[in-house]
Order: sequence, then structure tokens, then C-alpha cells
Amino acid sequence: MIRLKTRPKTLLLAGFALGALVPLATAQERTAPVKTDKGPVTGLVADGVAAYKGIPFAAPPVGALRWKAPQAPAAWTAPFAADKYANDCMQLPFPSDAAPLGTPPAEDCLYLNVWTPSKPAGKALPVMVWIHGGGFVNGGSSPAVYDGSAFARHGIVFVSMNYRLGRFGFFAHPALRAENPKGPLGNYGFLDQIAALQWVKKNAAAFGGDPGNVTLFGESAGGGSVNTLMISGLAKGLFHKAICESGGGRSRGPISMRHITEAGTGPQGRPSAEAVGVAFAEKAGILTKGDGTEALAALRALPADKIINGMNLMSMGQQSDTYSGPMVDGVIVPEEAEPAFRAGRQAKIPYMVGANDREFGFFSPPAEQADGMFAPFGADKEKALRAYDPEGKDKSEAAVQLMSDQAMVEPARLLARLTAPVQPTYAYRFSYVASSLRAKEKGALHATEIPFVFSTVKAKYEAATTPEDLAMGEAMTAYWAAFARTGDPNGDGRPRWPVYTAAKDEIIDFTTAGPKPGPDPRRERLDFVDRLASAPPKP
Repeated sequence: MIRLKTRPKTLLLAGFALGALVPLATAQERTAPVKTDKGPVTGLVADGVAAYKGIPFAAPPVGALRWKAPQAPAAWTAPFAADKYANDCMQLPFPSDAAPLGTPPAEDCLYLNVWTPSKPAGKALPVMVWIHGGGFVNGGSSPAVYDGSAFARHGIVFVSMNYRLGRFGFFAHPALRAENPKGPLGNYGFLDQIAALQWVKKNAAAFGGDPGNVTLFGESAGGGSVNTLMISGLAKGLFHKAICESGGGRSRGPISMRHITEAGTGPQGRPSAEAVGVAFAEKAGILTKGDGTEALAALRALPADKIINGMNLMSMGQQSDTYSGPMVDGVIVPEEAEPAFRAGRQAKIPYMVGANDREFGFFSPPAEQADGMFAPFGADKEKALRAYDPEGKDKSEAAVQLMSDQAMVEPARLLARLTAPVQPTYAYRFSYVASSLRAKEKGALHATEIPFVFSTVKAKYEAATTPEDLAMGEAMTAYWAAFARTGDPNGDGRPRWPVYTAAKDEIIDFTTAGPKPGPDPRRERLDFVDRLASAPPKP
């Protein structure tokens, strides 16, 4: 239950927040303290929603805690003023980010945010936990498009988190193994996500939420994280429904993982994640000697900018020799998503999965390069090309569509086909383009569904927002909230979203004409992608 207190219209001091006085703005309506497992927190109220921002769920992962599992934060006694976002995790931001950060990045970043209805609901509310995207090297919980207020107005307790990124979050090295031979190792960003879910289990009830009804969802790297946590034993029982937005899922593709110690694993036969970590250390002038204690101390002493080394989402491909990304470590990540889902080792919970219709529309390969992209189809090349370019007019656009299908759209269908026989599954496509962009965009680009899912369309498109845009946002938020509530996105007179089966291959497509359920219109071309991806790799 959330109770409100009205504060005088003067400058107030909230007391000590983890030992520091925090000044409050004037004329703010502040909640009564909510008791978390580490101490009381207060938030701010606006338009029927109580928001609590910047709550620590783990100790700062700095100094000796760099490249260690998240540790419990220090407890506090005076109310913690949770009224602003904390730092997002350390990274090099890039100007064209679809969700620009609202705070500067820092290594001290393991904080989360909560939105909940300000008036008592009389019953425990469903909880949604959001994992942001950004290729595991960018992003955070502070972007305006991730505001959880709309979900709170739908009767949801909404939580967003930060997790370590880049080499801070995904790094392996023999010296780390020597320090902690029993693990877990390597995937510290996933451990942060699990720690946030453990915080939710302990504290959701204090904010009016039901810790037994938690929906985990994310987009891009966040969607891939959802799939990963569905197969991680360390996350078992921490969430009860899952939504993957544009999260990939194929082992053969741009998001395939290295193994932490085994070289030559995976379709590319690449070096192990530990070998990549050693390569980074050597480029930084740090050589492994003896048991590696000195090397590890030197790595932990490196300034943050040296760890980043100029890497972000746009440049990470140029550093694949010194950055592994998420890896199969055998404990946190026992295997990749595709083989686990094929074997039925994923969490058997209601599952929603989908992607955008033109994910990679920001690339435009020349026609000659586009022609080569269809060469792997072999004898089926011309048939596949006709499926993508029936009139033979635009090979470049056909290549854009092929990239989108291979990376995101077809893998989403694959996972839907694998989960549908054993758990309630709902598949979607997002084809809606904001009204102001239709003159120049041929389809929905990667991440463009987010402001509609969150009903934060105005935060994204500002004065260019139209009533049609707002209506699409309201519909998508309602579908997502209904799924979180019951495991079924339907209700309240919305077009009925069919349960997915491979035989019918029915999805819901969020189009410029509204939500449209029915058979997937891309089935023919996705079948070509499926056959190519499922074929044995060539020697």
C-alpha cells in the first residue's frame, strides 16, 4: 500500500540518503516511506503514479568488485530519496541512439526504478521488469521512452534496471578464473539482471506488487537477455511470464556466443572468451604472469575509459578481437538459446515474441552487394529473391528485408514454433510507422516499437505526435499489460490476438491500419530463411 504525505511549499531536506543530505524541489508530493529489505525509500507522485528512481539493488561494482558477482548494497536507516535516476552503466554513448540516456554513465550504476499506482489497489498487482537494449554495450534505464507511468496506470508495478555493459559486464580472463575457480564468471551483466530480479522477489510486495506474478521483458539485447534467463538455472522461479522484442534467437547469426574457455566452438570456430580477454589485456600492456594476480590487479586499476577503449554499438564490430560479449559459461549461461529451446529446456511460462518488419532499414546495400547476399540460398537463390522482390525492381530493399528477417523476424518465429507446443505463445510483428515518418520510412525500424509499447510516444516524437500515434500506443500498452496480468494479451474489445501454432502460423501485426491478427504474410520468405539457417554448415 502506498500512502501519500503532502509536504509544505518550502525547500525541504529528506534526510540522509545513504549518508548524504538530498534537497527536494518545492511543492512536491512525496510518498510515505516504503520499507525495502535494505531500508526505507520515498518517491514522488504525479498523475496518480508514484515513481521511485535510483534505488540501489547492489553495491557499486568498482575497485575490487569490478568483474565480480553483484554484492548486497549497504543498508540505510533514514528514508532514501528515490526521486531521480542514478547513473546508467559505464559506456561510450552514441548520438543516434533510439533511446538517449538521461543521466551520465558511471561504473557505480547498479540501480533500479519502480512505478506503481499511488492509490492502494486492494490486491497485489502484477509486476513487469524491463531489460533495456543496446547491444550489451549501450543503453540504460533513464531514457524518457522507458518511463513506466503508463503501465502503472494499467495497474502494473513496473520496474526497470541497469546492468553492466561492454567489458565491464562481459569479460573473461584466466586470472579471474584463478581468483574464483568455482565461478560464476564472465557474464556479470546477466548476474546483475538476476540480482535485480531477486530484489523484486524480496521487495515487490512493499510497492503493491505480487512477487508471484512477474513478467520479464526486454528489447534487442534486452530481448536476448530474456531468452537467456529463460534457460538459466540461476533465474529459475524469479519470473513467470516473458516477452522478447527483437531479441534474435538463432545460434548461427550475428548474436551467436563464444564459449568462455573452449576455443573453436560455434559456427565460426572463434577464439574462446578467455582468449579474447587476454588479447585485450595484452593490448592494454598487461601480461599474465604466474597465477595472474598482478595482471588482475592491473586490469582492475585501468581507468574506465581504457576499458571502454572507444567501443559502442556503432564501433563494437571493429573490436571483436578484444571484446567477447555474452558467452556460454556453463553456470550463468549453460548453452545458447536455440539448442535449449529445441530441447525444451526453457522455462515453461507464457511467452510473447516478435520483431519489427524492417529492422535494419537504416542500412542500404548497393544492388551488387545485395545480389551477393542471396548467393547462400544456392539453387533456391532466384526463388528467394523473387519472394523478397516479386517485381524485380529493388534488390537493395530486398537485401534490407533479408537482413531483418535473418537477424530478428525469422528467429522470433523459430522460438514461437519451439515454445507453442508446450506453453502459451503469442507472436507479433510491428509494422507501424509514426505518422511524421511515413513519407521517408518504408517500415518499422529496430527499436521503434518501444515508445508505443510504453505509451511514451510524445517523449519520442514531441509535437509531431498525432492522435493515431497515441491510439497505437494505448493499444500496445494494453496488450502488454493484459499479458502481464493473466498470460493472455486479449480483452477490453481489442482485436483478438490468436495463440500461436506452427500449423496456422497466426500472428498479430501492428500496422498503420491498427492491430491485424491473421496468418503471417511473410511465411513463404521466412521458410527460405529457415531452410538456410537450419541447413548443416558447409565445411
